[in-house]
Amino acid sequence: MEGYLPLEPVKSISEESLRRYVQFASESCIQELLSASDSKRAGSGDGDGVEDGWKLLALEDGVEISKRRSGSLHVFRSRWVLKSLSPQQFITVANAIDAAKQWDSDLVEAKYIKDLEENLSIIRLRFGDASKPLFKNREFIVYERRETMDDGTLVVAVASLPKQIAAGLQPKRSNSIRGLLLQSGWVVENLEDNSCMVTYVVQLALGILSGCEQRDLKYTD
Repeated sequence: MEGYLPLEPVKSISEESLRRYVQFASESCIQELLSASDSKRAGSGDGDGVEDGWKLLALEDGVEISKRRSGSLHVFRSRWVLKSLSPQQFITVANAIDAAKQWDSDLVEAKYIKDLEENLSIIRLRFGDASKPLFKNREFIVYERRETMDDGTLVVAVASLPKQIAAGLQPKRSNSIRGLLLQSGWVVENLEDNSCMVTYVVQLALGILSGCEQRDLKYTD
């Protein structure tokens, strides 16, 4: 029927298998976030605002916003220092739902689908017609994992589940597009004077966009 896509195969998965998959997949996400946040490399660019492939887009009110592109992937990073605030205090409000509100104010639905462990959850995010091209009329089924590293660094890793698994947990709405969020989240590092360095990274696949949306996004390059 016109206006409808063929049904995707749905993968039924037990809660234990889902937990093991998310733990395995999120390890790579955590390592990518730690690499992107390496504050020891801050300010080590080549003089043209480029640092390890990151292009500086803006530096305002102490917030550094950078972008890196790899093939069809667009990776955005923001980094700032919070004074007189510990990582533990910041991390209590750092979650996938609050992040989604920052991506686009037209977040029409956000809910926890399943808690796999105390630090491991599955979440559904849905954006409306008035959202920006990256999020317009899209829904995301993501995992959220929180970990504390040996040095006290806190990491919140967020990424989409494979679409077959996501469909088994939450059938796609007929009027929404199932989006793909790759290796995104926060890294919060301890600094002196009870302050912390916060790095937020979001990575999206350009291939999930239509031709017109891809054209619009290129104006940010």
